[in-house]
Amino acid sequence: MSDRLRKLRQKRLREYSLRDLLTVGLPALALLVGGFWLAAQFIEPAPPGHLYISSGGAGGSYEVYAARYREVLARNGVELREQASAGALENLRRLLDEADDTEVALVQSGTANGVNVSTLHSLGYLYYEPLWVFYRGERELDRLTQLKGRRIAVGPEGSGTRKLALQLLETSGIGADNATLLPLGGLAAAAALQERKVDAVFLVGAERSAAVWSLFFAEDVRLMSLSHAEAWTRLFPHLARLTLPQGAIDMTRNIPARDVTLVSPMATLVAHESTHPALVQLLLQAAQEVHGEAGIFQRPGEFPRAGAADFPLSPDAERFYKSGKPLLQRYLPFWAANLIDRMVVMLVPVFALLIPILKFAPGLYSWRVRSRIYRRYGELKFLEAEVETSPERHSREEWLDKLDRIEDDVHHIPTPLAFTDMLYTLRVHLGVVRATILRRTPEKAKET
Repeated sequence: MSDRLRKLRQKRLREYSLRDLLTVGLPALALLVGGFWLAAQFIEPAPPGHLYISSGGAGGSYEVYAARYREVLARNGVELREQASAGALENLRRLLDEADDTEVALVQSGTANGVNVSTLHSLGYLYYEPLWVFYRGERELDRLTQLKGRRIAVGPEGSGTRKLALQLLETSGIGADNATLLPLGGLAAAAALQERKVDAVFLVGAERSAAVWSLFFAEDVRLMSLSHAEAWTRLFPHLARLTLPQGAIDMTRNIPARDVTLVSPMATLVAHESTHPALVQLLLQAAQEVHGEAGIFQRPGEFPRAGAADFPLSPDAERFYKSGKPLLQRYLPFWAANLIDRMVVMLVPVFALLIPILKFAPGLYSWRVRSRIYRRYGELKFLEAEVETSPERHSREEWLDKLDRIEDDVHHIPTPLAFTDMLYTLRVHLGVVRATILRRTPEKAKET
């Protein structure tokens, strides 16, 4: 045997069959890629690097808290883009406007009555948002009916303050026909009261919002203790009855000088259904950090809490209130935890498809290689059976020529090294059949 032929056969023994690899590998690869594609349909896209929030007017508590949320989100690489507004009603309109960028907003409970909010979800209650009624006058007032004939700042159009003020004034028999209702709110309303341009103002917000805080210390300005507070909580279920204790604002000056009864809606964090779940979780963590402190009206850790007065509670928020911060985010940065959380879905094809493929593909490849050897065994078996039953059908040379063709075909089978034992066994059996032919057929007579 020439060196060239020997090297060719050695090469054939070492190499895998490209055809077999492709026959087995391509369908397996297509199945695996299909599995990954299917899994990818269930992966949330990566969260955007920004979030739009609609807050409130200048000096209001919504503006103050939005600024604190921005600090927390910035630490996690997310930019909170604040959009000022007139208040809760305008925030609600922005959330419902599909052309608007607003994704989350601070909304006062009770403002969504009668509005189709099927695309919005509550992320929970953030804090009590008391209604403060400040007024001027020497006589102490405790009922809204006593404001008849006065100039009253009820909040700007689009604000939750205005809606609540008009509701309560209406139940007290006061309207535009017997009082002057002015669309002033926030710092503008506080300034108007101090400048004696109005007689009373309605403000809704935390006690430390700029407008409310300034009026606690203004001269000749009183805070109304609402004697009808309990009745209003029965008429309007979204309201809670609160007590501002004597001296709670400033014990040195004894502000307030007595316990004050208030009513309060709840400040609610509301998100559009399209808001990315990872950003919802991050925003709730910010709310927990900002609102979890103790306050005049709340115990430590009381807020944020699950609540759905006007909107169904978001499933993501429900999981947060039950289980807290996602497990990965307790140990990893937000971006890393979110990436791993999303990629976990891609492990499904690995376990569901790749492991079975790795288990069965070698067997299939082995069957492909063995089948070629078995096919030659079949040809050899038929040839042997013919020689045994009808040796006279062909001459010895013709039988040997048939056997040589099979043997030549065997030499050209691409066989990996792991299967050479079968190949050598087949070559032994070729010798057995050759011996059978020589035994069963007469030798060709020599010509004289």
